[in-house]
Order: sequence, then C-alpha cells, then structure tokens
Amino acid sequence: MSDINFIEDHEFDLFITDLNGNLRGKRIPASGLKGVMANGVKLPQSVIGFDHWGDDVLENGLVFETGDSDGICLPVHPKPIPVPWAESARDQILAMMYNPDGTPFFPDPRQILTRIVERYKALGYTPVVATELEFYLLDGASEAKRRPSPPVIVDGNGCRLSKTDCYSIEEMDGLEGFFAEVRRDCEIQGIPADTIISELGPGQFEINMKHTDDAVQAADHAIMFKRLIKGVARQHDFGASFMAKPYADKSGNGFHVHFSLLDEQGNNVFDDGTEEGTRLLRNAVAGMLAHMSDSMLVFAPHLNSYRRFQAGAHAPTYASWGYENRTVAVRIPESEPEARRIEHRVSGADANPYLVLATVLGAALHGIETNMLPPEAIEGDAYSQSELFEALPNRWEAASETFRDSPFMMEYLGEEFVRVYAAAKDQEQQKIYGRISNVEYEAYL
Repeated sequence: MSDINFIEDHEFDLFITDLNGNLRGKRIPASGLKGVMANGVKLPQSVIGFDHWGDDVLENGLVFETGDSDGICLPVHPKPIPVPWAESARDQILAMMYNPDGTPFFPDPRQILTRIVERYKALGYTPVVATELEFYLLDGASEAKRRPSPPVIVDGNGCRLSKTDCYSIEEMDGLEGFFAEVRRDCEIQGIPADTIISELGPGQFEINMKHTDDAVQAADHAIMFKRLIKGVARQHDFGASFMAKPYADKSGNGFHVHFSLLDEQGNNVFDDGTEEGTRLLRNAVAGMLAHMSDSMLVFAPHLNSYRRFQAGAHAPTYASWGYENRTVAVRIPESEPEARRIEHRVSGADANPYLVLATVLGAALHGIETNMLPPEAIEGDAYSQSELFEALPNRWEAASETFRDSPFMMEYLGEEFVRVYAAAKDQEQQKIYGRISNVEYEAYL
C-alpha cells in the first residue's frame, strides 16, 4: 500500500513500445493506479503495428480481421517510476501486451526479446548486455523548424556548437547543468548510466550504460533513457534527437550493443584466457554475420537510417568482424579475459532497442546452436577489403525484401512479427515515396 500512497497526488503514464520504438498508451489519474497495477489497461492490439506516424496498417492482419480487438497491457515493474522533468507531478509505468487469455502477444517487441532470453536460459546461458546510445542536442527551435541546428551553450561561452570536437571535456563543461540533471534523473529512474562522451558531430554525445545480466531490462533502460534525454533537453530549451543522420555531412547516431554470456556457475563462456576467446564466441560472431543482411530492417528501420552507412563514416557497410577494430560490424574489444565480449556496431539510435537486442542475441544464438564458424577476422581497414565480406543492404526497400524472406527472422522472432513489421514498413515507404521532395522540384521543375 505504501507504493500506492507514494504517488497519491500524481497522474501517471502507462505505455507500451510499438514496433517502431514509439511509446503508445494512456495518461491516467492517480485514482486509477490500484486497478491498473492489478489488472493492466486495455489497448487495441493493432497499436503495436502502427506505422511511424501512428496510423493503422490495414495490411497487418490486426485491424479489421480481428475486429480491432483489445490486448491487455500489464505493468512490468512493481511500482511506478517518477518522471522528474515533468512540469506537474507525474510517474510512468512501462507495460507489455498480452492476449485476452493471458498468453504473450508476440508482435509486442518486449515479448519477442523475452522469448529470446528464455531460449538462452533453456541452454543454461544468461546474456550480459550493455548499450551505447548516441544523440544530438539541438537548438530549441529545431523541432518547430523541422530542421536541425546545433545548440547555443548559454551557461558556457554563449557560442553555438558548430564544429566537431570529439572527446572534448570543455564542450561538456558548457553543458554541465544539462548533464547534471541527466545524471540525477537517471539515478531517480534506476537507469545505470555510466560514461558520457562528446562525439564526432557538433552537439553529439554518447552515454554508455553499465552491463546487466537482464537483457530485457537493458532494453527497458534504453527506452526510458531516450524519453529522459528528450524531456530534460526541453527543460533546458534544447531539442534532442536520436535520428540516425540529422546532418548530411556529419556523423550519424549509432546504437552499439556489447554482450557476453554467463553459464549457470556465473562463468563468462566467451573467455578462455586468451585474446581470441572461445569457440562459442566465434559461433556467436558467425551467427551475427550470417543474419546481418536480413536483420538490416531492424537495425535501420527508416529511410533516413541508410544515410549512416557510408565508407569511412564509422558505420559498417559489410558484414565483417575483427579484434579491436572500429571499421568492422562486429568488434571484439580489447579487455581483460574475464570481460571478453562482442560489440555489435550496426544499429542506428533510431531503432527499437527491444528488437535490436532480440535480433543480435537471436542471431548469435543461431550461430551457437548450429556450431557456425566465421571467416578469418579482418585486420586493418575493413572498408578497403570489402571483397571479403557480404555487403549490407544500403537501401530501405532492399532491406525490406531480405527481411521478409528471412527464415531466421521467421523462426527466431516469429512469423506474426515479420508480417506485422513488414506491413508497417511497406506503408511507411508508400507514404514517403508518394511525396515529391523539394530537391526534385529544384532539379526538374
């Protein structure tokens, strides 16, 4: 009962995450909390499959064929989580969707990741995961203008962040108030934020999360963190964007995933005391490389996502791997043997964290279950050795085709997910390609 009293005078947001990573739910008065925590909230199951703009996707089989029936959204945490940046007292409740009979609704991306983790546990393994998310701080007017502009550091020297200043401490000094509030709010919400880095673009930053042996919770933290960054940015008259490529000539926003595996005794099964790691590590790498092309629609879900993938832009264009090499798609970082792990470097920050982790871990699992082995690890510049590895799809439509035809996606993430997600991407492509761009008028009118 103390948890209920804690938020007696608050409203609260209950939300699920749709396949695009957008939050969908309801704002509910405090009087409804006890019932929500016990029984959840009803939402149409079709909400999971909305397109990016929140429109129904009639081709996904979840709308008219089902009578647009409801699912049950049940809270995934024992009590609400404060929203410190909100102007009025408010909390949030992260939820997951179920069928009316209580069984998991597997187009829900959190359910998909949960199922992958359970497959690991059936083999006696627990994934240990850490995420790295990049984002841009923008001038506060950027959202209204629909164009990105670097922020002015008011509490610094009053200058606009218009130049690249990678790993700059002074740049972060000028944003001390913003990052102090980010740190405070992460602690309040239980988000395990670790290091903060000034990245390659003007106003671009990366915040790394600490490793956790709960992969589903790692994705929860990534979802909550993205909401937190945007909320705190508005409090400081900034905008914030996880768009894959806000500036055509600047660095894109990536979402890197680190993971290792523990056995039932708590041992890292990627560690054999050497820098190379175990055969099991190479099995996992092989699975990730084998399914990278058919997973691209998850890692790069939008038209803009594919602007990240350019040679020399620190975003991989081939399904390559190597040791301590940032030009590859799958990197084995230098570390102490007991910390031997894999870093997956393909996904953009615009992707859905649940689906990214489910796809990365699912591909690694397939490599382990079938004892796959990768080609030789690459040395040096991966971009100059492209003939050695499979090229990744560099267009949205091409990624849709490989995704839809993927036996791996069907088996590991589910046929219903493939149908619903592909339908959303088809509708988004039709909407965007149905519009004539300004550059076409400028060039051809």
